[in-house]
Amino acid sequence: MGSVTRRLAELARPESLRLLGAAPFGRIVYTVRALPAIVPVRHLVDDDMVIVRTHVGGDCAGAVVAFQADSIDPVAESGWSITVTGVARRVVDPDEVAHYEKALTPFVDMPNVEVLRIYPEIIAGYELVSGS
Repeated sequence: MGSVTRRLAELARPESLRLLGAAPFGRIVYTVRALPAIVPVRHLVDDDMVIVRTHVGGDCAGAVVAFQADSIDPVAESGWSITVTGVARRVVDPDEVAHYEKALTPFVDMPNVEVLRIYPEIIAGYELVSGS
């Protein structure tokens, strides 16, 4: 594509979480029978935790997962990508569940949609910028 040299500039944790919270959707990465699986989900960032509603909660709850979102402009060849890795836990408090159900509409209408909270252990945020 372009002839401009690009590099990845590492983003600080607060900036990574801010960008992640502004993204319209992301992808939860989990394992099924030791194989990677990825599902697009709507999410929000609340108190530095990633909250998702998904039908794959049973596969994710209690497991280490990754959550990734990005905003890349293919014409300008610029943008950012954030990956959060941590343990996913079911949200079970009825008031919290009701709050998140109002705030997050899942992409698909499927049975067994659950609210998960991802506790970030590792946050890798990068911005694609011009320069060497």
